[in-house]
Order: sequence, then structure tokens, then C-alpha cells
Amino acid sequence: MLIKRKSIEQVESSRRPARKPKFAPVTLSEQDGVRYLHFGTEWVQGAMRIRKPDWPELEYAQQMMAWMLFIAQPRAIAQLGLGTAALTKFCYRQFPQARVSAVELNPSVLAICASMFKLPPNDERLHVLEMDALDFVSDPANLAAFDVLQCDLYDATARGPVLDTPEFYSACHACLAPGGIMTVNLFGDHPSFARNIKAMKFAFDYVLCLPEVHDGNVVAICFQSRPVLDLDALAARAAQIHAATKLPAKTWVKGIKAALDAMQ
Repeated sequence: MLIKRKSIEQVESSRRPARKPKFAPVTLSEQDGVRYLHFGTEWVQGAMRIRKPDWPELEYAQQMMAWMLFIAQPRAIAQLGLGTAALTKFCYRQFPQARVSAVELNPSVLAICASMFKLPPNDERLHVLEMDALDFVSDPANLAAFDVLQCDLYDATARGPVLDTPEFYSACHACLAPGGIMTVNLFGDHPSFARNIKAMKFAFDYVLCLPEVHDGNVVAICFQSRPVLDLDALAARAAQIHAATKLPAKTWVKGIKAALDAMQ
């Protein structure tokens, strides 16, 4: 009887048309050599300096790379929420030994990243997927598959990440290999901030936040296992990162120190 009931439910489910998500229009603007992505509002969803298409132009995007202080040679990196593909392109160019995956639900974002933001086509290392980020992190095939997750999941309202539950962050944690790190873009002055931090601390062994930048962006660093925070060693690593990439890694170390001081 249980088998029959399940079969009926499956048949009924198959008769119902799948709900298609509704997306805001994808729009562009340009100023001072920088091209910006919007979802039909004034909120900036990403940016690209036209002369430096692989450079993460926005400061919060640069902070999303703070995991480099702890992981020098990642084997697999995943981006949840494509934006202008700034982080995806940077990781793809900067770490030629790594597999880089990106997940984006909106097909218009995928199309405009290819046409207007110089996202390269998929190849043996780059995999850009049209799918829901929750489905991606819940896929058993992605269990312990990534050294790094970068999470930037916003819709047109830009009021907070569209995925922010303990269950979502637990699934993200499960996708990380031992010693893995996730960075997350949050809004520090919005009610969603406290909810996200609480959910992250439920799922992760250790969470730090870098200082606020832009109009409220706060990048959280979530560690799969508790890290060794040797500030002198991090400063030395930051100098290496800056010399190799020009990223402002020294400011990340200052931010980590400030976060540690605030915890005392």
C-alpha cells in the first residue's frame, strides 16, 4: 500500500507543470571605464573594468578572495551566484591547476556574462552551470568536493542573500574538503546579517567577518575546521599575495586582527 501511494504521488506531481522562477530584467551601466550589472534597479550586482576584465573591481569582491591567506593552491573552487563573473574569471586565470565551477539560476545573467563581461566558454577546467545553488550544494556528487566556496546570492531587491538558512549553510559545509573555506557577501546594516551569521555559526566551526566596505558589504569567512590564526604568518602570506596579484591582502590581515580583537 505504501508503494502504491508513493507511485500515485509521483504521477500527480508529474502532471503539475514545474514552476519557473521570475527574474528582474538584467540591465547595464558604464562610468569611468567600468561596466556595471544591475537587475533593473540602482543596486550594483557586479562590475568589470573594461580594460582589466579579469580583475575583481569591487572591494568586497577582492575581500571574497581572503581565503587565499589560508589556501595557496586550491584544487577546486565553486562560485554560487555569478554576478559579472568577476571572481570566476579571476580564479580561472589565477589558479591554472584548479577546477572552477560557477552556479547561476538566471539564464539572462549567463548570457550577458558571456557577451558583455568576457566570461570564457566552458572547458576542461571551467564549468558554468544554470541551476539553483541549493540544488548544487545538496548534490551528493559535490560532497567534500571543493577547497573553496564563494557565495554571493542576491536578487533584484539586494536586501540579503536569497539562501540563508542553517540547512543551506550546512550543505555548503558538506561540500568543502577538509580545511576548506567559504566566503560570503553580506549586508552588515541589514536585519538579514544577524540571521546569516547565526546560521553560519550553526554550520561552521569558525566564522570571522572582515570590516564593512562600500554601502554595507561585509564578507564573512567560514572555516570548515578551526584555523590556526598566526598573524605574523598571515602577514607574510599577504605580502606574497600582493606581490603576485596586486590584491590588497594586507588589509585582510588587519581586518582579521580587528575581528579577533573584537571577540576578546
